[in-house]
Amino acid sequence: MDTAFERRRRHELILAICLAAIAAVVPLFVKNVYIQNVMVLTLMWGALSQSWNILSGYCGQISLGHALYFGIGAYTTVLLFTKFGVLPWFGMLGGGVISALIAMGLGYPCFRLRGHYFVIATIVIAEIGLLLVHNWEWAGAAMGIEVPVRGDSWLKFQFPRSKLPYFYFALALACVAWLVTWWLEDSKWGFWWRAVKDNPEAAESLGVVVFNSKMGAAAVSAFLVAVGGSFYAQFVSYIDPESVMGFQFSLLMALPAVLGGIGTLWGPLLGAVILIPLTELTRSYVGGSGRGVDLIVYGGLIVAISLARPQGLIGLFSFKGLSRSSSLERKEATP
Repeated sequence: MDTAFERRRRHELILAICLAAIAAVVPLFVKNVYIQNVMVLTLMWGALSQSWNILSGYCGQISLGHALYFGIGAYTTVLLFTKFGVLPWFGMLGGGVISALIAMGLGYPCFRLRGHYFVIATIVIAEIGLLLVHNWEWAGAAMGIEVPVRGDSWLKFQFPRSKLPYFYFALALACVAWLVTWWLEDSKWGFWWRAVKDNPEAAESLGVVVFNSKMGAAAVSAFLVAVGGSFYAQFVSYIDPESVMGFQFSLLMALPAVLGGIGTLWGPLLGAVILIPLTELTRSYVGGSGRGVDLIVYGGLIVAISLARPQGLIGLFSFKGLSRSSSLERKEATP
């Protein structure tokens, strides 16, 4: 007999499938290239924020240095393609694996830090990576690298004439990030992460391997973010250190989750659907004044929403707080 918790999980999956199906048909009716571009970016940042949320939302290890993994994914794909002719698909996989290994390597010393010390460490490490790439002549240094485009090709993942292939890949990436989070949320690791976030000492006393759980969250989060960075490099066909490793990318990964509801299943996607179009529209329509009006409008709206719903916009919906209450629901539903 199904418990209330199992029914809720199944309903979530059905809802996600329906939303993905609706999203898949939207570009067929929206022909405006600018709007298609905004949709691609919205899905991409939704996937990245969902990936960031695994480490920072569920495990409670707030990172403001995920731009490092984004840049590693982008540079790995572009360098392998331009220098050695390796297809971008292999570059995505390679960038993800490299990022996961680096995340665990950096986690070994950094996860011994707590609170704001850990946050500062992630920022410093990301900035060090940015400076290293700035001076890496083989990788184009500050000039960056242009990806040679020779026509539409799924093999080389290049589509200069259409945004639709990029849209569907971004949709697939967002779906994968959501499904990974959905699956992990009800796994042993998901319960470990939430326990570590709430009280590491109590979790350890109950048998949770705190350090290993943090390392696992970092690896999964970094892998998915690196795949997003690889996709972005192919999407824009040109990268330089600031365009893929700047501090603003770390913030853009965190803001949708914080706005939508950090540590929740739907929060990052909801935040991205609101935040990214808002970012692009304010930049397009009021950013040309040269006085930073777009940033004032954008920042003011974020502050207003955050003050009105400090727990995240997900609290407006009936499925709010699932990630926090799932274990309790399971206990109550189990006879």
